[in-house]
Amino acid sequence: MNIEQIYTGCLAQGAYYITSNGEAAIVDPLRETEPYLKRLQKDGVKLKYIFETHFHADFVSGHLDLAKSTGAAIVYGPTAKPDFKFIAAKDNEEFKIGNIIIKVLHTPGHTMESTTYLLKDENRKDYCIFSGDTLFLGDVGRPDLAQKAAHMTQDELAGLLYESLNNKIMPLADDVIVYPAHGAGSACGKNMMKETVDTLGNQKKMNYALNQPNKEAFVKAVTDGLLPPPAYFGLNVAMNKKGYESFETVLNNGMRALTPDEFEAAAENTEALILDTRANTDFYKCFIPQSVNIGLAGDFAPWVGALIIDVKQPLLLVTDEGLEEETVTRLSRVGFDNVMGHLKGGFAAWLASGKQADVIDRITAAEFAKNVTIGEDKIIDVRKETEYAAEHVDEAYNRPLAAINEWIKDINPEEHFFLHCAGGYRSMMAASILQARGYRNFTEIEGGFDAISKTTLPKTDFVCQSKVMKT
Repeated sequence: MNIEQIYTGCLAQGAYYITSNGEAAIVDPLRETEPYLKRLQKDGVKLKYIFETHFHADFVSGHLDLAKSTGAAIVYGPTAKPDFKFIAAKDNEEFKIGNIIIKVLHTPGHTMESTTYLLKDENRKDYCIFSGDTLFLGDVGRPDLAQKAAHMTQDELAGLLYESLNNKIMPLADDVIVYPAHGAGSACGKNMMKETVDTLGNQKKMNYALNQPNKEAFVKAVTDGLLPPPAYFGLNVAMNKKGYESFETVLNNGMRALTPDEFEAAAENTEALILDTRANTDFYKCFIPQSVNIGLAGDFAPWVGALIIDVKQPLLLVTDEGLEEETVTRLSRVGFDNVMGHLKGGFAAWLASGKQADVIDRITAAEFAKNVTIGEDKIIDVRKETEYAAEHVDEAYNRPLAAINEWIKDINPEEHFFLHCAGGYRSMMAASILQARGYRNFTEIEGGFDAISKTTLPKTDFVCQSKVMKT
């Protein structure tokens, strides 16, 4: 028996590759299937089952392409009703893979079809659970995503989750290994550990959600402080339930190399958004007018989903040379399949063509400290509310990047302001969006709060609620 966790940091997502005696199973696969197919061939095993813990909201699964390529059966837990051929597993039903068994534990609460898969080893001993979004390390799945589909409140779903955990998970032995679907950084939970594997016994001791005295306390604990889910989540759920374009087709479309003239014509003649994925340190110096910057070297795909939202939005890409395929792949993982092509030769080709370019007004933290007048100049901090609450520049306003589509409407185009995040990644996204929508009355701070904190500017951990915008 072999179990491999395939962890993707950008999405904080864990897929699982399991083999035993010539047969294999994969749990919650990513969109691109080629790595799995190569691994199956290398190991000389046949993929028998693709187990899905639930209809994922934060990424598009590779279940359909993988089933088509291998003939493997897609398995969902009870109550799942996707628009394609699958096995509707019953609670406690068992599936044999080589010499091991996968037992279905229906654990509704995060979603109604949420299922935990219990692996029994060659000796029929409970070995590990693939807990999906039911149980994370340090947390449990948020109970507010399936309210509409389940016709239930988040408190009612949280109550179901409590029953699932206490009736199906907690009775298992302490030495059972927990393999969750997500880790720290995922929007599917609020208190996840940075570790990606643990024992159930340790989770019973330290997971706050598993240590509540009763259902009422559990419901209150897991629903307290939940931020609104990213708007693209519902669109990803629909793709996972109804189907999607093959990854091969999406990749071929995105890999169309467009000359500067072709790129410009496509931008002018369509409603495509120009997405520049270069580092913020390069973008601000020179870029195609109206471009939006979301750097590939960061939480790229989740931010694309949070800021662009509509997975059907046509996209034209500007990337560093050699990263075109990686960019299209990571976009497809969150359902952004409508990539019309990329700029051949990267931004250097645009510059060489003599076409128009734009810049962002960026200054260093030292220059900011020298030029700003606290209490008179407006400062916008686009970090999360929790980051702002911990420490911020005195008199700064908190306007989280995730809510930019709301607070941008309140910006006075005649009033200058300074803009920063923690290190420059998020504030450059905000700056590019602001400028694309006609706002040029701001100055962005290089290095963000990390650099500002090293200056003598007054900082405070007192949070004035009038300056905070919750998301």
